[in-house]
Amino acid sequence: MHQLPALFRQQMMAQLGDEFPDFEAALNQPPPVSIRVNPRKNHLDTSQFAPIPWCDTGFYLPERPVFTLDPLFQAGAYYVQEASSMLLAEALRQTSRLTRQLRQHPLRVLDLCAAPGGKTTLLASMLSTDSLLVSNEVIRTRVPILRENVDKWGYPTILVSNHDPDAFLPLAGFFDVVLVDAPCSGEGLFRKDPKAMQEWSDENVALCSARQKRILTQAAQLVTKGGTLIYSTCTYNDDENGQNARFLLSQGFTTCSLTLPDEWGVVTQSAGGVVGYQCYPHRVRGEGFFISVFRKTAFAPHTKTTARQFRSIKPLPARRVGEVSRYLTQPDDFSFWIKPNDDVMALPKALEKDLLLLDTALYNKGFGLEMGLFKGNDFVPAHALALSTAVAPTLPGVNLSREDALRYFKKENLVLDASATGWLLARYQTTNLGWMKAIGTRVNNYLPKDWRIRMDIPEY
Repeated sequence: MHQLPALFRQQMMAQLGDEFPDFEAALNQPPPVSIRVNPRKNHLDTSQFAPIPWCDTGFYLPERPVFTLDPLFQAGAYYVQEASSMLLAEALRQTSRLTRQLRQHPLRVLDLCAAPGGKTTLLASMLSTDSLLVSNEVIRTRVPILRENVDKWGYPTILVSNHDPDAFLPLAGFFDVVLVDAPCSGEGLFRKDPKAMQEWSDENVALCSARQKRILTQAAQLVTKGGTLIYSTCTYNDDENGQNARFLLSQGFTTCSLTLPDEWGVVTQSAGGVVGYQCYPHRVRGEGFFISVFRKTAFAPHTKTTARQFRSIKPLPARRVGEVSRYLTQPDDFSFWIKPNDDVMALPKALEKDLLLLDTALYNKGFGLEMGLFKGNDFVPAHALALSTAVAPTLPGVNLSREDALRYFKKENLVLDASATGWLLARYQTTNLGWMKAIGTRVNNYLPKDWRIRMDIPEY
């Protein structure tokens, strides 16, 4: 039995009344296991999985496998994400501005507190292929896992940045959608993470609420008039949820109501002119989660730039373009550039003007698709290119067994059944895993060292 903090228990008894015993009992049940498939890489057979009703790419698993030992997980075919947090998908679908534009017209979207990347990858999956998504993480040590998950998901229109929210103020009025999935006291994660329970205190709740308000103050300025701001937490208390949501009404926003079926079990909370939606683990098959949606009604400045060129990248010499472009399905949709460290990158042409502006405003960021680098006349393709949804499916490759795929992720060299030469895509169930270079029947494994599976693999 989890021993709830006394004050938290008292607060939840007041909040839930007669439902509190069911809530407390739910916290002592195993948490459900859920995934969200990548719609551009989906080779999973999900017919045996129960669907998550508020996210058409989300599914419950009957038990928790060892995800590290699934090559499809390593390749970004799906993301392990808590089911309640996928309510973001329904909020996006029901926001009228997005209903008109989602998957049809390009949008500028900002995930302001993004690591480890669950909601970034959800957003990317729902947007049109020429929409811009900025995935920002404030804490530097959490950027590598965000970068890895973005690379696995494989969408070339995502920019990853590492900035405090106030660094975005030069981009006031730039974004159509801003998501603030705010760092919080984590009350909704007590079942999954007992450490969050041990760290809970009334003082920490107050600290989180103040921090969230500061973030929202800055985020509110980034939304264009008519645009959408989505605020979410994984907690229950009003200080972090309703109180901060109501604060947005003073920042030029109106609340947006959602229509959610009663059988979903999501609780609608209305107070002070704001509507929010709360998931409780005894009502939904998921953890604690709060979400509220707003539309910007106040005037928003239009961000412009006078910059004519990128700060540090230069166009790739024309004589090199042919060698690089053959790796992409639709190379005419991209322009090719070279960084000061000689890495080659591809930028979606449809986003170049926006990326030029972001390059001017932000310093700690990475954008574009990493293509690789030239070593003399030889081109060495990047791992991110192998995982990208833009990579050409006609490139030579080898479908590996599960055992060989795991050997690949242990960064062991493999032996092929037939002789081959040059760069090959390692594949598992037709999903790209990364690069190998063949010399006869032997191949060298080009999986990045940091991506290597370090756990023991039984009987592989």
